[in-house]
Amino acid sequence: MEGIAWGLHKYILHGFLWFIHEDHHRPRKGKFEKNDLVAFVFAIPSWLCMMYGIIHGLDFKLYIGIGIAIYGLFYVLFHDGLIHGRIKVFQNPKSVYLLGCKIGHHAHHMHDKSPDYNKDNDVAWGMLWVPRVYFKKARTILDKEK
Repeated sequence: MEGIAWGLHKYILHGFLWFIHEDHHRPRKGKFEKNDLVAFVFAIPSWLCMMYGIIHGLDFKLYIGIGIAIYGLFYVLFHDGLIHGRIKVFQNPKSVYLLGCKIGHHAHHMHDKSPDYNKDNDVAWGMLWVPRVYFKKARTILDKEK
């Protein structure tokens, strides 16, 4: 799912669905943003795959649907919780992996507050996997804390 989500994020959300995703790159006004609708978009194929997978005798579609649902759960906990602090979990990660993912995602958003923001300057499109340089930065930070 991470590879699919990476491509969807880079080419679709930062492409023709930018009008939905754009408010995720702007200061939030209120508790929700249009980008939260993306979760509902993924809930539909997840539900359909699970339903038809069960109807067709627990075939592969069921497991695809479960995979999409599990990724969605990780998105809520990991992306909204760890990275953006919308849910108070994982506030100060002590894991190189968790901190590296958080640093990488913050790099993705580093130009957001710039008056000349251009979505084409964004980097690090993944949620559960980011470029190696961010894991190295996380290791450096955690080593200094010891």
